[in-house]
Amino acid sequence: MTEKIFRVDMERLQVKVEEVPAPWRGLGGRALTSTIIATEVPPTCHPLGKHNKLVFAPGLLAGTMASTSGRLSAGAKSPLTGTIKESNAGGTAGQLLARLGVKAIIIEGVPAAGHCYGLHLSADGLVMVPENDLAGFGNFAVIDKLDSTGDLKYGLLSIGPAGERGLIAANISVKDQDGKLRSFGRGGLGAVMGSKGVKYLLINAAGAAPGVNLADAETFKRAAKTFNQALLAHPVCGNALGAYGTNVLINIINEAGALPTRNFRSGQFDRHEMICGEKMAEMINARGGKNKHGCQPGCVMQCSQIFVDEAGHYITSGFEYESIWAMGAHCGLDELDLLARADSLMDDIGVDSIEMAVTIGLAMEAGIIAFGDGAGFIRLLKEVGEGTPLGRILGSGAAVTGKVYGLTRVPVVKGQAIPAYDPRAVKGIGITYCTSTMGADHTAGYTVATNILKSGGYVDPLQKEGQVELSRNLQIATAAVDSTGLCIFTAFALLDNDSVLPAVVAMINARHGLSLTVDEVTDLGKSVLKTERAFNQAAGFTKVHDRLPEFFRDEKLPPHDAIWDFTDDEIDAFWNF
Repeated sequence: MTEKIFRVDMERLQVKVEEVPAPWRGLGGRALTSTIIATEVPPTCHPLGKHNKLVFAPGLLAGTMASTSGRLSAGAKSPLTGTIKESNAGGTAGQLLARLGVKAIIIEGVPAAGHCYGLHLSADGLVMVPENDLAGFGNFAVIDKLDSTGDLKYGLLSIGPAGERGLIAANISVKDQDGKLRSFGRGGLGAVMGSKGVKYLLINAAGAAPGVNLADAETFKRAAKTFNQALLAHPVCGNALGAYGTNVLINIINEAGALPTRNFRSGQFDRHEMICGEKMAEMINARGGKNKHGCQPGCVMQCSQIFVDEAGHYITSGFEYESIWAMGAHCGLDELDLLARADSLMDDIGVDSIEMAVTIGLAMEAGIIAFGDGAGFIRLLKEVGEGTPLGRILGSGAAVTGKVYGLTRVPVVKGQAIPAYDPRAVKGIGITYCTSTMGADHTAGYTVATNILKSGGYVDPLQKEGQVELSRNLQIATAAVDSTGLCIFTAFALLDNDSVLPAVVAMINARHGLSLTVDEVTDLGKSVLKTERAFNQAAGFTKVHDRLPEFFRDEKLPPHDAIWDFTDDEIDAFWNF
């Protein structure tokens, strides 16, 4: 099947089908979204204006039998940070786009004010449908109307009211194989989709091929078997993530003294055992939910779960460590049922759970509500959903909220909220926060794997030595992995098993008829980072933006009394490659 690009012009209400340019044919996922944005979007443009573009691109291995290969990348200039942005998510859309032969969808222009559309993609092409009936509704209502059956032939991307209002903490939701929601969470891409007047993208893969064409099916099969077996054999990929989800980290990071608590005032939460993965698994088992659940077909890790209430009724799925930390330790909340309801509400409104919960922690810092006020947390979320004046401030993220309320302890880098690892106690992740091309982002170079979990060796998290090199190597590797469509959690096996990276390269070659080497795949990661950095520099970002807020230098973090002690020159050395 010949791959194609759909270019959707929302100003003229036209759709064009284009051939894939030769320089883009060997790219996928993040490599492709960042290349298109860097090529076609003026770096200084307004992120919610007509010159920005929103790009969706499946990875190089999408549509194949490789485990976790169906993550879909979304890219744009971020309205939250002003930088280039790529976010990727699971669900079914990435695999379905690949099966339909879609290399990328590029959405450009803005429609007349107040007009809302749905995009319907099938084997017959892509058409726009006026969709004012769903305007203003939450993501769950979109699923109920468009695909309440959870049919695997249908994929769905949608935004909630936050994205329609242009709130820059808004995300894009994507349906998983059971009709539950995953998210392109960070960077405010939901606001970009809303600015384009697009409420949803419905993907109908009925009649599509069951998989993609493989240049060398036998070689691919052998490499995929090696890859899948390595995931199953790894203690994190094959055991811990399936048993406890990503929330297995609460107790681990708390023990390390790196769990940011009450707006980064301590590295330990005195009620961590009330919100940890072990407690969550116990509750799910007792209530008849699911501890192991895949966000996409064929995933052997199954780190998602289905969280239900005491009566067995569904509350939320994909109840992640980052979200639980941000609502829990960061805001002083210790009731998992309340956190699950808040998680579900954020899914429906369509906001990033990290950005939103860190922001509400700042509302607590400002005295709007008290730390530990669960009812107040829910009330503020509802204001975001309703678009009240306070809700619009909070829905604009942590940096904006901090400025509005005159706060000095605002944990952001390049305008994006810092995630669930205090950089004073895990210094490698601090380098990642500083130097990531997309603002504070733990997934950009997850040094926690080596600093805390001792995967791929060990670098002492409290010492400076080796942290810049560790973050650099992991950011390069991550940029490459994000281009394949593979889940970033495969990195644990990649770090600990020498057979994994060659297997990934073999799968790419066997899928596309290439002859890439391991070094060339690594070079792809370097190229992606340099492309993204060049865009940011043209947008006005300099090395002075690669810095943590000053309170990390000034305040010691209990229990280790650690501080952020890197010099500017040491941070800037990250880019020496």
